Amino acid sequence: MLVCNHVIIFNDFRHTKIINTQSSFPRIRVKEVTFSRGSIQDSRETRKLVMDTTGKTITCWAAIAWAKNVPLSVEKVQVEPPKAGEVRIKMTSSGICGSDDHVLKGLSPMKFPLIPGHEGAGIVESIGEGVCSVKPGDKVLTLPLPQCRECSACLHPKGNFCEKQDVLPSSGLMLDGTSRFTCRGEKIYHLFRTSTFAEYTVVQEIGVAKIDDAAPMDKICIISCEVPTGYGAAVHSAKVTPGSTCVVFGLGGIGSAVVMGCKASGASRIIGVDINEEKFPQARALGVTDCINPRKLKKPVQEVIMEMTGIGVDFAFEAIGLSDTMVAAWESCHLSYGVCVIIGVTPPNTPFSLDGGNVFSGRTLKGTCLGDYKTRDSFPQLVTDYLQNKINIDPLITHQLPFNQIHKAFELYRAGKTIRCVLLF
Repeated sequence: MLVCNHVIIFNDFRHTKIINTQSSFPRIRVKEVTFSRGSIQDSRETRKLVMDTTGKTITCWAAIAWAKNVPLSVEKVQVEPPKAGEVRIKMTSSGICGSDDHVLKGLSPMKFPLIPGHEGAGIVESIGEGVCSVKPGDKVLTLPLPQCRECSACLHPKGNFCEKQDVLPSSGLMLDGTSRFTCRGEKIYHLFRTSTFAEYTVVQEIGVAKIDDAAPMDKICIISCEVPTGYGAAVHSAKVTPGSTCVVFGLGGIGSAVVMGCKASGASRIIGVDINEEKFPQARALGVTDCINPRKLKKPVQEVIMEMTGIGVDFAFEAIGLSDTMVAAWESCHLSYGVCVIIGVTPPNTPFSLDGGNVFSGRTLKGTCLGDYKTRDSFPQLVTDYLQNKINIDPLITHQLPFNQIHKAFELYRAGKTIRCVLLF
């Protein structure tokens, strides 16, 4: 449908307006792009998008946080074309992650207004100058941690915290120091250079991973964060061994993925710790053998875990982001060879102290981000592993909602009713 100086493409619950900045009546070069949506996985059944929006500013819907502790506002935003080294993506799905909630609550220092979201999957709509790793029509994951393949972290065989990341600290801008989003004439900041709570987003090429064309786009988004962060912490970062005993602090999305990784690695006992007992049945289904609610104990949880195991656990994982639970995880480990892996992130400047007299005994304390995977190299393989039934991510997704129900999705998350809720565009 051509209406004066713009084209309207009707989607499920709202429309996307394509602004032509060149003339009042645009010439439209049409091509066919297919993508998977909902439960559709077979490419023969995919819906077809017809449009070439290359070089044009797109007006679409996005969820904006105008300030911390303020409800998200779903509004129309303008998304500029990608510049050199950038990719514009039509989002198909995005998960609700605890990191997004921390940002909205002001627990992570960010610049506002911003568009949250980082765990995403979509279709490449257009590319900027010099982009060669993806092309329009490719299925991709957005990467909250990029891989430039040039910095000291990327070049080191064990490093993955790329120096071109925008997490610590966060500028809220693309690498050239500018934003691609505007709303009501005001600049809108990016989150981790991903901002997946939008129908379209712009990401650096180094922050995009091309994935298998057979990937189901209503599920695969969680491989951009939840799966590598949790599952990867167990199988890749800690390298859990067969027959070992593990404890997981926090049985939300990330903790559940840790449990899945521990079980896949052959752990014989997996202790789950959480104050929300409604999570216990699902945790047991994923592989937890013992569930503990610290609030019902008469002594510190680490003492109870020591009594349960007799010697302490082989591997402890903290997936909450509190200094107290970090200490508890450390003190749950075997004194000589236990490994404590910190996944959770505390607010900045939060003190974290250990008994210095007990550190020398041999225990290992380790932090991890996205399972220590080199993101562009490894995430496509995780997708392939899922397609080949080597890993099963399906149990980690308990809810799927259309993007316009994003407020309900956050309500479910904050009420502890979901492991992972995926938004569908």
